[in-house]
Amino acid sequence: MIERQAATETEPIGARRRAFRSRVDAIRPTYGFDDVSLAPGTETVEPDDVELGQAFCGIELQIPILAAAMDAVVDVRVAGELARLGGLAILNLEGVQTRYEDPDAQLALIATAPADRVQALLAEAYGAPIRDDLVARRIEQIHEAGSRAAVAATPAAARRWGPFCAEHGADLFLVQSQVSSARHLATGYDPLSLAEFTRFMPIPVAVGNTTNADAAFALMEQGAAAVFVGVGPGAACTTREVLGIGVPQVTAISDVAAARDAFHAETGRYVPVVADGGMRRGGELAKAIAAGADALMIGSPLARAEEAPGRGTNWGMAAPSPTLPRGTRIRVGTIGPLERILFGPARVTDGSENLVGAVRQSMAALGARTIGEMHRVEMVYAPAVATEGKSWQQRG
Repeated sequence: MIERQAATETEPIGARRRAFRSRVDAIRPTYGFDDVSLAPGTETVEPDDVELGQAFCGIELQIPILAAAMDAVVDVRVAGELARLGGLAILNLEGVQTRYEDPDAQLALIATAPADRVQALLAEAYGAPIRDDLVARRIEQIHEAGSRAAVAATPAAARRWGPFCAEHGADLFLVQSQVSSARHLATGYDPLSLAEFTRFMPIPVAVGNTTNADAAFALMEQGAAAVFVGVGPGAACTTREVLGIGVPQVTAISDVAAARDAFHAETGRYVPVVADGGMRRGGELAKAIAAGADALMIGSPLARAEEAPGRGTNWGMAAPSPTLPRGTRIRVGTIGPLERILFGPARVTDGSENLVGAVRQSMAALGARTIGEMHRVEMVYAPAVATEGKSWQQRG
């Protein structure tokens, strides 16, 4: 697209040409996980000396892993198992877990539906009303399973479910949308005021998703306890294809992390940044932390666990839309227990198993004892890093 300015008849031809400026002149370079590599420094440490634990929104984590609020990834069983392993699962309040007494039957139908029927089936399954009693029961069951209760809802549902969930024992409420902004312009209805919402909520309120530093800073000013980063990078998400919106994750995380650091310097309050989506292998998780993430939300890698409710499939939260689905059901397969995916032993060489072990080993090799120290390692532009010297692998 070209921006054009009107030239007067008396202007010289050269001046008239200079009045035409292509929009590509303003395009900035951005980077995803395949574009960068982590550069070793002058120190290394023992992997056993790497500390991955942190206090996240008042919840103690032993590993920086959050399970995405997706129906194929998180249910009560997964929440309990991930808590045992040191992470945290986030339950989708607008999913099948809160619409059906027995969600397993719906999950089985979605997982096994023919490809040409699955979108209609999703829309039908998610058409059932959300039940107050099931929301309260799932929170109670998550606690009984040994986990803190973290739940997620869209901004349109947050005003209704936020206070209800807090009253019934939830520990963290995530307001999650396709693109989060500090100011939403609307006609005909009153959008959610984040500043007001965080002020009256008695539990921490995290917000996502964004890719923009200014937006992230404003969300922090309005009381966000954590900011989730990523628009469209997930394996089951098609937002980038359907709407054309998104920023590669390394750049997005880095920009939001810069806002976090500036906000911390200005106010003294540290707001964790969560990389949400686009990570499948250990190296990608390590790069996300190096870019500035404090925690990592992953979906499809955990949907491959034996415990996952999706039965070897996964689908995006916007997939059930009856008019414009921004997600699709994908088949990820089932490879083994959740513990092996996170802690090994790995049975494959592509980095998709023992994710936590890979992050720990990467940090040790870079001399980073903590996540904060990992934020300071050198990252280089390296588009050839995945192919350099790998021709023999590519032949296999």
